[in-house]
Amino acid sequence: QIKLMQSGAESVHTGGSIRLSCVISGFTPHFDGGYCLAWFRQRGALRWGVATLHSGGTTTYHDSIKGRATISMDSAQNTVYLEMTKLRPEDTEVYYCALEREGTWCSAFDTYYEDWGQGTQVTVSA
Repeated sequence: QIKLMQSGAESVHTGGSIRLSCVISGFTPHFDGGYCLAWFRQRGALRWGVATLHSGGTTTYHDSIKGRATISMDSAQNTVYLEMTKLRPEDTEVYYCALEREGTWCSAFDTYYEDWGQGTQVTVSA
């Protein structure tokens, strides 16, 4: 059974930095085209991808965090990270990590992803 376990809630002031982590267990890559990892934000019923990482190394970022965030993978620890700097109050959201088990390219739409973490609340205060 595939499980994604995220780190706990983060609370920072404007301009601060955080690093979210997501430990993946039970997954064995099996598709030659690779797989995708992603971080999503959710506000109410809306959820959108803010960073993706293909197993081949390609990354993408939503404009809202581009230049302020880095998605990375520690394969030895089976952990994907999202580091964010220069945080703003509008970054306050619940963040989810997600896995697409087979993907030659990574989408920012949640329908492509089969497995999800439990969510991490990030709060940025002024």
